[in-house]
Amino acid sequence: IHIEPFEGRLRVRYRVDGVLSETDSPPERLAQAIISRIKIMARLNIAERRLPQDGRIKVAVRGKEFDLRVSTTPSMHGESVVLRILDRDGAVLDFESLGFETDSLTAYLSALDRPHGIVLVTGPTGSGKTTTLYTSLLRLNSPDRKILTVEDPVEYQLEGVLQVQVKPDIGLTFARALRSFLRQDPDILMIGEIRDLETAQIAVQAALTGHLVLSTLHTNDAAGAVARLMDMGVPDYLLTSTMNGVAAQRLVRRLCRECREAYRPSEELVQRLRASGEAPDRLYRPVGCDRCKGTGYTGRAALLEILVMDDELRRLVLHRADARDLERAAVERGMRTLYRDGMHKAAQGLTSIEEVLRVTWGA
Repeated sequence: IHIEPFEGRLRVRYRVDGVLSETDSPPERLAQAIISRIKIMARLNIAERRLPQDGRIKVAVRGKEFDLRVSTTPSMHGESVVLRILDRDGAVLDFESLGFETDSLTAYLSALDRPHGIVLVTGPTGSGKTTTLYTSLLRLNSPDRKILTVEDPVEYQLEGVLQVQVKPDIGLTFARALRSFLRQDPDILMIGEIRDLETAQIAVQAALTGHLVLSTLHTNDAAGAVARLMDMGVPDYLLTSTMNGVAAQRLVRRLCRECREAYRPSEELVQRLRASGEAPDRLYRPVGCDRCKGTGYTGRAALLEILVMDDELRRLVLHRADARDLERAAVERGMRTLYRDGMHKAAQGLTSIEEVLRVTWGA
């Protein structure tokens, strides 16, 4: 929920399934009262309007609990407020529901089920990386394993998993928390994000000493994650010894099953689909109905690109190959790129071609 003050008006927008849309807004004269009320509920300093602040609100709606993450930032005409809704009970932590198909899941689990090493999930902000990591932890969670996570922030609480939230203002950073974790006799570590060389080095050291490490990076594709770690300064010989695999992902909106409309694709589009290994005689497009509130879409699914390290890819890393060479070699070994996975899901009627192009442009 975005609450944005402008000259003469207060704008309210909702981001639903990754797309922003404007809604009816309250009168501009109520702007300060609304923002102050939100800050009080989030236990923020209502007198401080010059600096950004972060907080959280716990609310119960019809007996259901929600977490609201609140962020305020000063702007020309007052404070802008963004509330992120976390539905702990409604979170789907199941690989098939997230969009993993049999071949993608088999490849991902071949990296995840190894006793030690690093598994990375990459993609832009809001691409579902944390949800994939939580689903991975649920699969790995058992009484005979000790799992520790360091996150910013802790989005969902997992039973049986020790979760730590970073607090940079008191010196509790990712790197400092990880160092303490290694003295806690863990089996599996989850790092919310590898942001710097120090965190990357500790993650590699943990993997070398027999731990399984899960984390995220912000890169456009799977091969780019390996190149990013080398650019950070992680030695190539350590990467080849520790990297199990990388999953790159994007989220596309699912077509509404009630109103989607079948159509015959143009000859040009058929040729593009054939180049991706698909040859459908019909595709689907959004229409809009009461069930999907006129959008033509309900919910989201992940497009996935799973790179599993093997001897040939390790050899390329040792020779300092760039991301394109790594991707080319991985595709030759059966990796399906984000674009090809998107075309596959469009051919199945799960999403539209427009959605695939929207999220894979530049990937």
